[in-house]
Amino acid sequence: MTDTIEGDTSRSPRFTHWCALFVFSTIVLGASVEASNNNGNSGDAKTEQNERWAIVCASCTFALCAIIILMHFNSITSLFIVGTKIEGLLCLILAAFWSGLVAVVADSRHGLAVNEEGAVSNGNLYYFSWAGLICAVTLLTSYLKSAFTIDIAGEIKTRSARLSIWSAHLAAAIVVMGSSTNIYKNDCVQSYVGDEFCKRTKLGIGLGAVGTVFALVVVAMKIMTSKAPFLMEGILGFILLVSFAF
Repeated sequence: MTDTIEGDTSRSPRFTHWCALFVFSTIVLGASVEASNNNGNSGDAKTEQNERWAIVCASCTFALCAIIILMHFNSITSLFIVGTKIEGLLCLILAAFWSGLVAVVADSRHGLAVNEEGAVSNGNLYYFSWAGLICAVTLLTSYLKSAFTIDIAGEIKTRSARLSIWSAHLAAAIVVMGSSTNIYKNDCVQSYVGDEFCKRTKLGIGLGAVGTVFALVVVAMKIMTSKAPFLMEGILGFILLVSFAF
């Protein structure tokens, strides 16, 4: 009995991630339907398109996660999803889905989760869409670790060292860059708040872009090569530390 349980656990390293994404998609789906009902027939074609995209994305994720979670409970069906290329493809698709969803949700021009002033008007939709994106990225990272046989137990000595941290920073940098860009469009292009505010917003865009590039470079090198570029990580990490201090 013990051996079976341990074997099932080792064959399902991302089961918790799939469950978390299932919960996030459920909340986002409900919040998207609520936002669509509250907006009613707004007459804005772009807003209605964003509402449909949010509902479709959350619905697809909900259905996929439910199916995958059920497949984990059967030793035969789990062979088709756990650690296979199918799982990797689904992880990639979901990461792309949620990236698009976050871009739609965080757009204050159409009032899905953020109003015209940039304030959050639908907390469940806004925050859980970001949580879903981070979970999807973490899920994809976990699959890549398994697919490229990166040893998690030997995190300090192998190329997997700090891979999760850099992946989390990648997601955070995308958030900073996307939010800053959205604020800049609304408060510095369409309307002008002030020089100091717009300068700080440009700084946020720049830091987000630099952080995204740095994280992508490190994550790509850790996945594609077995040698962890410790010195380069240290230099890039120090640059990011100094930059974000401002």
